[in-house]
Amino acid sequence: MAKLENREALEELRNSLKIATQEKSKRLISLCAGSGCSAYGTAKVHKALKAELTKHGLQDDVEIKLTGCHGFCEKGPILVIQPEGILYPQVKEDHIPNIVEETIKNGNLVQSLLFKDPASKKKISHEHDVPFYKLQKRIILGNNGLIDPTSIEDYISVGGYSALVKALFDMTPEEIIDQVKKSGLRGRGGGGFPTGIKWETCARHDGDRYVICNADEGDPGAYMDRSLLEGNPHSILEGMIIGAIAVGSHEGYVYVRHEYPLAVKNLLFALQSARRLGLLGENILGSGFSFDVHISRGGGAFVCGESTALMTSLEGKPGRPRAKYIHTVEKGFRESPSLLNNVETWANVPVIINNGADWYASIGTERSKGTKIFSLVGKVVNTGLVEVPMGTSLRAIIYDIGGGIPKKKKFKAVQTGGPSGGCIPEQFLDMGVDFDELKKVGSIMGSGGMIVMDQDTCMVDVARYFLDFLKEESCGQCTPCREGIKHMLQVLTDICAGNGKEGDIELLEEIGDVVAKASLCGLGASAPNPVLTTIRYFRNEYESHIRDKKCPAGVCKPLFYYEIDAEKCTGCTLCALKCPQQAISGEKKKVHHLDREKCIKCGICYDSCKFDAIVIK
Repeated sequence: MAKLENREALEELRNSLKIATQEKSKRLISLCAGSGCSAYGTAKVHKALKAELTKHGLQDDVEIKLTGCHGFCEKGPILVIQPEGILYPQVKEDHIPNIVEETIKNGNLVQSLLFKDPASKKKISHEHDVPFYKLQKRIILGNNGLIDPTSIEDYISVGGYSALVKALFDMTPEEIIDQVKKSGLRGRGGGGFPTGIKWETCARHDGDRYVICNADEGDPGAYMDRSLLEGNPHSILEGMIIGAIAVGSHEGYVYVRHEYPLAVKNLLFALQSARRLGLLGENILGSGFSFDVHISRGGGAFVCGESTALMTSLEGKPGRPRAKYIHTVEKGFRESPSLLNNVETWANVPVIINNGADWYASIGTERSKGTKIFSLVGKVVNTGLVEVPMGTSLRAIIYDIGGGIPKKKKFKAVQTGGPSGGCIPEQFLDMGVDFDELKKVGSIMGSGGMIVMDQDTCMVDVARYFLDFLKEESCGQCTPCREGIKHMLQVLTDICAGNGKEGDIELLEEIGDVVAKASLCGLGASAPNPVLTTIRYFRNEYESHIRDKKCPAGVCKPLFYYEIDAEKCTGCTLCALKCPQQAISGEKKKVHHLDREKCIKCGICYDSCKFDAIVIK
């Protein structure tokens, strides 16, 4: 396809693509090929699908589109048949003959393969009716399931690069910044700083300005940025070009985790195709404005998600943070003014330019505008990516969209903001999630990780786990973070091992306060959050570990043992059959006995007992 010389050429291409799509009148099968679904076997499903369509002579009548992540990762691989929107979750290659024969050829639903709502027990045939999707507002993720991420034509056909045209030809840099400011967009990388103010400040400083995308997503359980880069890389690229116009930059970088190979692959496709069409590089669309983007792969250091550490790493130096009084919009990459936003923030920019600041500001809360993508994982029925308006309650996210806690267990806490986030108890389930409300209860938004915990979670062990992660990821440059986290971790390890003592809780609070106030960068400043919030809301668990030498959740092995409740045991023998140590004995239909000397506390008997006869003591 020839290079586009002006805005009219782009609109002509868009119109021709729409006409071509209408004339095809093909059925479309959208098959998720994101990392999650691919791990479940998308490649095998795709191969079987092509073979089955060819077998029936339908290869010219049905288009297969490999798309990015649809969000409902719990149910991958996901297959959606358009234009009806028929959803088949957890598709396997041996399901394909039935789907092609019944749905594609005859227009019937394969009832056995439809999604079954755990709450209502009803079969749901259409994607938009599934509660997981129905209650979301997917203005950023929405195109993920509609386009091939390796096709710039697909992106253009759904309105892609129209915001760039508007920014290039119909707006001044000042007007672009003004729209971003009025929209109320705040950084989605965790800090929540007003994006427009950052852009305005960067534009004021002289020098060779750089535009940078932070795709170094390191929070355990978080993969929002990964899925956006894999599924819709042009939306991030378009946002970066608009940002470059606004601040007067001609060079940009995407700093992406080396562990994201598919994201890097699809981003490379996007860069190459955008350059080919004249949407990136010299003299973009004949406007006289030039801007290009390079990819830099990070080595997997969590601390490089911090702005100054990322920029020193981008320069080829060890990724270590600098003092916070040095602002990157003034002296960042190569000591030059640098505009850094994360993946999700950049993806919001074209939406704002296309729809206007007032439209965007109408979504969300007073101080937190727009939607937010959360990675909903842990002890919840429906795991996946959830995009909701800012201010949506935790209860709505976890129960209405997430489907609640599995196995009818009780909710205990949810951690937001990744390993440096706080653990929020049940009493705040009706709290609206935004930057300010989370801060009030001791947590943070972070990049959007949301880990749900049930009654079987030990909150002391949770704090120990995340501090162990942060200890390994600390760059070691400043003493409060390096030594403070290490000392707190040792205290927590002793408590979990049954060696806790009076005064340990107060010691953790004291050290945590010092680490938060005296650390050089955001990693150390937020590292005490999981400890301080679990002490604040679950102090009784700490006291039980220290005073009673008991772990109420049955997680810390030195502090509990399993026992069989004689009144509940039916003698079904299941626990005895599954015990790897043969620590359980007894005759069928008679009360069994558990030998605590042989028991290794693996929990297999506890998980397998259908009568709750295995109890924690």
